[in-house]
Amino acid sequence: MGHNRLSIIWRTVIALLCFVCYYWSENPKPVEVIVFKIGYYPAIDIPNSGKIFFLLGISILLFSAVLTYVLHTHIKVYETHIVIDGFWTARRVKINIDTISHIRKSKYKKHIFRSAVYNLHSRGIIRFHTSGNEFIEIKDKTGFTYRIGTQKATEFFQLLKKLKKASELHNSYL
Repeated sequence: MGHNRLSIIWRTVIALLCFVCYYWSENPKPVEVIVFKIGYYPAIDIPNSGKIFFLLGISILLFSAVLTYVLHTHIKVYETHIVIDGFWTARRVKINIDTISHIRKSKYKKHIFRSAVYNLHSRGIIRFHTSGNEFIEIKDKTGFTYRIGTQKATEFFQLLKKLKKASELHNSYL
């Protein structure tokens, strides 16, 4: 759902299939293409059956446009911790700044179909990703590795570095 390339592609393909079915209902004669032979429209006796496909295609496109504004992952950065809030019923994840041992910024490998994930535990890494080509990898002192994909990785990285340095200074005075 939402602003993810894979989801947008799937919804567009389904909408295009609906429009092809609508066109087929309006032109029910058999068509012979180079490789395929498309026969008669099967529901020719049902009136307005093609209009249902047209309305379904339009509604899928409108639904897709609305879903691009749905917020998947909301990252809130405070002075002492980071809160990653997920989609509707997902649990919040809290990362304390003073437990962070390492921060790095990197790019994802070129991949057209990267699905959205939230709090996915895989191969020792906890992943958060909706869209974007860059991620921030955070390792904490307890052994967890968080990989947070974001469209504003540079700003997020600089902010985390600044907060980590301030936390280290504060802890050294204690």
